[in-house]
Amino acid sequence: MQANVGDRIVMESERVGKRDRTGEILEITESPLGTNYRVRWDDGHESEIRPKAGSAQVQPKVPPAPR
Repeated sequence: MQANVGDRIVMESERVGKRDRTGEILEITESPLGTNYRVRWDDGHESEIRPKAGSAQVQPKVPPAPR
């Protein structure tokens, strides 16, 4: 998964009936176990995650429209 700071991330729910979580990637760090992402979720909470393969989608940051 290729991601950059400022991109949006969508984490698919692992439970039936529970909504996906979306947020903004604030920081990307590498560790011996893989890539970690610090995310500010749309509900205002922040957490550090290391998504499993296929459990997240990254949406590139949309640049502001020219005036």
